[in-house]
Amino acid sequence: MAEVIRMPLLSDTMTEGKIVAWNKKVGDKVKSDDILAEVETDKATMEVVGYADGILLHIGVPAGQAAKVNQVIAVIGKQGEDIKALLDDAPASAITAAPANTPKTEIATQAATVSLPAGAKEIRMPLLSDTMTEGKLVSWNKNIGDKVKSDDVLAEVETDKATMEVVGYEEGTLLYQGVEAGHAAKVNEVIAIVGKAGTDISAYISQLTSGGQAATTSVAAANPAKEPTQTSTPIAASNSNGRILASPLAKKLASEKGIDLAAVSGSGDGGRIIKKDIDLFVPSAAPGESKTAASIPQPQFIPSSQEGYTDVPVSQMRKTIARRLGESKFSAPHFYLTMEINMDTAMAARTSMNEISPVKISFNDMLIKASAAALRKHADVNSSWMGDFIRQNHHIHIGSAVAMPDGLIVPVIRFADQKSLSQIAAEAKTLYGKAKDKKLQPNEFSGNTFTISNLGMMDIDEFTAIINPPDSAILAVGRIKEVVVKKADGFGVTHLMKVTLSCDHRSVDGAVGAAFLQTLKAFMENPVNMLV
Repeated sequence: MAEVIRMPLLSDTMTEGKIVAWNKKVGDKVKSDDILAEVETDKATMEVVGYADGILLHIGVPAGQAAKVNQVIAVIGKQGEDIKALLDDAPASAITAAPANTPKTEIATQAATVSLPAGAKEIRMPLLSDTMTEGKLVSWNKNIGDKVKSDDVLAEVETDKATMEVVGYEEGTLLYQGVEAGHAAKVNEVIAIVGKAGTDISAYISQLTSGGQAATTSVAAANPAKEPTQTSTPIAASNSNGRILASPLAKKLASEKGIDLAAVSGSGDGGRIIKKDIDLFVPSAAPGESKTAASIPQPQFIPSSQEGYTDVPVSQMRKTIARRLGESKFSAPHFYLTMEINMDTAMAARTSMNEISPVKISFNDMLIKASAAALRKHADVNSSWMGDFIRQNHHIHIGSAVAMPDGLIVPVIRFADQKSLSQIAAEAKTLYGKAKDKKLQPNEFSGNTFTISNLGMMDIDEFTAIINPPDSAILAVGRIKEVVVKKADGFGVTHLMKVTLSCDHRSVDGAVGAAFLQTLKAFMENPVNMLV
């Protein structure tokens, strides 16, 4: 059965995407990991992957034109497959048909496909990050039979980078849920169907499930479900997983007012917290925050004479970290260069700068600025290995690794060489906060050309880091350590910091990496040089 590729939701504010370029043409063979097209959103230019093997049978939107989120942009299937039924909703002017060179006998043997009834629309798992291959349904905000508006948040999805909301962009009744809460779905997999109440989609669902997608929830009955009687009494705004349900606007207002959503009762559908609940919230009326002893997790005691273990489910973030860094470590030939930097002058300079800076500047902020300035002088390090060529980036985007409970994420300071230290500090603080709350948007954790991983605040003297693709290098930073050294007038204490540069030997040679470190050292030991 042919696979429909729709315009994915690539940012939380995206309503349409412009096709910058198609990397495949109609009739070309396509693999599941091939990049079909480049799409310009409201925030960045990102790649669209087909996630299906076969022949590109149809291009629905020519390069240079825009498509609405969830609009059909391509179809992948078998050579000669009849896809007419799949294109009923596509503009006739945009259709590019596959070459009709398949024998008629082959076409005749193909089974007839069942199309969705008129008015019914598929909702597929969107591509919410550049590395995402599947998303875990954390919770459904709508149940089968519920009315749905075009801006309603249907579900919350955990990706490899963050927990994000899926908007249906369709109006009608929720007829079908393809994935249960707590389960994962591949990118572009059908997760829901919205249409007119009472629409019979059983034949289409049967075809869908027989094609390999398991139906985990039932389809709405042919007769419209009766609307549940609403009650004026607010109910607890959390689902079975303990996750608080709230509209994006309510979350924003609660954050601005410093209100704990756990203390708010929701009056929306299913107990969802809405704007009115935030406006009317009175702190004194909030439920008590005390926890009973039974609700507090107790550590499990295991006698020393017994063996035991706990199997911890692998998160989407951890899966992606394992895959990407495994590929980096075993495909890129790493080598390492370590250098000591005297931080006495940097420490004094930081103290002076923080007396006048509107935001506190950290040593990591200084390293970001110094690295960006050094990369401007050593373009070979600000590069990416592309297989047949080396891409030297003209822009400098510095990624700064942030530790999270289930792994690392790398917020990106874009155009770091053009920003002041106070601007870098303010932006980094904002990004780190969003990262820990899992609120980073795709354009905020992608596009890095160089990465810094700093464990100095955890008293690590030195370490080596695995290169963060597509970078050619990553800087591992240790703590600032007091060391007794011989000086002209005897002995004294100086402050040293060790940094280790991991390099991809395919694009960065030893002498190139060493020259970069020398420049970085000069900037950090005399910070005024990177400010002029």
